[in-house]
Amino acid sequence: MGRGILGVLIADARPLRLAELGSDPRSVGFPPNHPPMRSFLGVPVSARGRVFGNLYLTEKQDAAAFDADDERALVVLAAQAGVAVANARLYQQASDRARRLEALGAVAAAILAGDQAERVLGLVARAARELAGADLATVAVPADGGGGELVVQAADGAGAARLRGTRFPAQGSAAGEVLRSGTVVVLAERAERPLLGLGVVGAALVAPLSAQGRASGVLTVARAAGGGAFRQADAQLLEAFAAQAAVALEHLRLRRELDRLVVIQDRERIAKELHDGAIQALFAVGLGLQAAATLARDPELAARIEDAVAELDRVIGDLRNYIFGLRPGILADRQLEGALRRLVEEFAGRSGVVAVAEIDPQAAAALAAHAGDVIQLAREALANVSRHAAAATCRLSLRQQDAGVVLEVDDDGRGFDPDHVPAGGHGLGNLRQRAAALGGHAQITSTPGQGTTVRATIPR
Repeated sequence: MGRGILGVLIADARPLRLAELGSDPRSVGFPPNHPPMRSFLGVPVSARGRVFGNLYLTEKQDAAAFDADDERALVVLAAQAGVAVANARLYQQASDRARRLEALGAVAAAILAGDQAERVLGLVARAARELAGADLATVAVPADGGGGELVVQAADGAGAARLRGTRFPAQGSAAGEVLRSGTVVVLAERAERPLLGLGVVGAALVAPLSAQGRASGVLTVARAAGGGAFRQADAQLLEAFAAQAAVALEHLRLRRELDRLVVIQDRERIAKELHDGAIQALFAVGLGLQAAATLARDPELAARIEDAVAELDRVIGDLRNYIFGLRPGILADRQLEGALRRLVEEFAGRSGVVAVAEIDPQAAAALAAHAGDVIQLAREALANVSRHAAAATCRLSLRQQDAGVVLEVDDDGRGFDPDHVPAGGHGLGNLRQRAAALGGHAQITSTPGQGTTVRATIPR
C-alpha cells in the first residue's frame, strides 16, 4: 500500500481535495528533484467494492485549488477506469478458466482413450506449464509406494529429458512439504536454488495432486532465472488445475485397478475350468489306463501303458502348477514375502524336496510393485528343480545387494553342463526373459553332480 496522501486514498477510499498538499499532516514529503505539487485532487479507482488504485490531479492551472465540479468529473472518470479494470480482470479469469477446462478435457480424453499413465502425466505437466506461463513443469510421485523418496514421472519444458526418472529425498524439499501438508507452496525467485537437480531456476509453484483427501503426487512449475515471479492468479489457477487433474488421475488409477480385477476373475474362471474339467478328465483316463495295464498279458505293453500313466501324472502336475500360477490369491495383499514362503511350502509338499525360504523383508518390500512377476520367476526356477534336478534339498532366498535385489534358487541335484543344454530344455530361456522383463538379468551356474544355482538380479 502507498504511503502519504496516495496511501490515504486507498486506505480511506473517498475523494480528497487539498488546497496545499504540503500542509496536510498526512503528507510525507517528496523525493529530491520532484516537481512542485500544491493543490491536489485525488479519488479512488474502484469497482464492486474493491479498490484497484487511485487517480489524482495536482497544480490547478486557472485557480488556487480544485472545486466540487472538478471532483465530480474526476469521480466519473475514476468509476469508468474501475469498471474497465474490473472487466479486464473478469476477462482474464474467464480466459484462465477456459484454458483450464480445455487442458482438463485433453487429459480426460487421453484417459478415456486408454492411454498409458506416463502419457497422461505428460499431458498434465505440459498443460500446467502452459497455463502458468512457466519454462518447466514436473509431476513427482512417491517412489516404490513409500514417502521417503519422490521420483519424477513426467516432465515438460527446459531440461525435461534429464529430469524424468530422477529420484530425490522428500525430506527437506518443497515437494515433500506439499505432499505432507496438501497445500500450495510459492517459491520466490532466488539467485541460486537447486530444484530437482536443475541448478539455477527462477520462481516456482508447487501444488499437490490430491483426490479424496489423499495427495498422490506433486505438480511443480518453474520459470528460468530472471523470468519473474508468479501472480497470485497463477497460483490459484495451478491449484484448481491440480485438484481437477488429480480427480482424473484417480479415475485412471481406479480404472487400472478394475482392469486388474477383471483379469483376476478371468484367471480364476480358467483355473476352475482346468481343475474341474481337464484335470478330472485326465485323471479318469489315467485310472482307465492303469486298469488296462493290469489286464495286459504282454509285459512290454503293460510297461508302455504304465509309462503313459506316468506321463499323464506329470501333465496333471504341470496343469496344477499352471492353475497355481493363474490363481492370484497369494498376492491379493501384495505381500511378496508371504507369497514366496507359501510358494516354497507348496513346492515342497508337491515335489517331496526339502525346501527352505530365506527372505529379507526389506528386499521383498523393495520389489512389492513387481510382486507378480517375481513370483512367476521364482515359480519357473522351482519348476525346473522339480522336473530336472532330482534334488533332495532346495533353497530359495531373496536379499539385497549393491546391484539390486537378488532372487536365488539353488539345489543339490544332478546338475548339468550349461554348455550342452538340449534345445528347449530346463526353461533357461524363460528365466532369462522374465528377469529381463523386470529390468534385470539371470545367471545360471551348474556342475554335473553338484547341483544348480539360479541367480536373478533385479533393480530396486
